[in-house]
Amino acid sequence: MRWSKTITGHEPAIIALITAAFTDAQGVAEGELVGGLVRHQLAGTAPADIHVFTAVEHDVLAGVAVFTRLRYANDPRVVFILSPMAVATWRQRQGIGQGLLRHALAELRVAGVDVVTTYGDPAFYGHVGFAPISIATVPAPLPLSQPMGWLGQSLTGHPLTQLQGPATCVAALHDPRFW
Repeated sequence: MRWSKTITGHEPAIIALITAAFTDAQGVAEGELVGGLVRHQLAGTAPADIHVFTAVEHDVLAGVAVFTRLRYANDPRVVFILSPMAVATWRQRQGIGQGLLRHALAELRVAGVDVVTTYGDPAFYGHVGFAPISIATVPAPLPLSQPMGWLGQSLTGHPLTQLQGPATCVAALHDPRFW
């Protein structure tokens, strides 16, 4: 498996993988919604505000993890949110997702990211260091429909402490359907 951060020219494959994985797992409407999110993230997010990591095997895209910036008005820490992430249906349950996330988190740590969050399954993301967090500690940019899925971790080696100020996310993610 090769981990990569090169996406230029691979955007259609990234969008297709995300769309197909979410369609297979949750239906056509969800696949189209999340595929559209990635399309907007890739096209409309400033390069400093997005990190896309891929897992490639034999020149075939097997997984994608998209991280975009969260800003906290009164906090200097660098914060990113993982949303979305997917592994090709035919490659799921083979450790690709966890390997991809371990690689991505190590790269983000080197890049100076202090905190990462995600909104998903605590059982899966717990394997790579994410733990449940409260909105009092890490405010979400929009109201959460399922607060038990709000997860985060510090990448600094220090405990995750309260982030100060209201949160804002990139434009593509600023939609209540994703929260």
